[in-house]
Amino acid sequence: MSETAQQAAAAAQARRLARYALLVCALTLAAAVLSFVRGNWLGVVWLLMTGLSSNMAWYYARRARTAR
Repeated sequence: MSETAQQAAAAAQARRLARYALLVCALTLAAAVLSFVRGNWLGVVWLLMTGLSSNMAWYYARRARTAR
């Protein structure tokens, strides 16, 4: 496999991982809101997971941008 093909594959994989992380971010945010609305303090854990997945989405999006 040539070097440019490997870079393209790495960029595509990073974009895909960024999209998945963004989806997880949205779902954990919805779970946090539902937990707090129901009066459950477990929403704090969901908020922490939202922050983690948001950071992962930014990381993979930047990685995809630099791989191009």
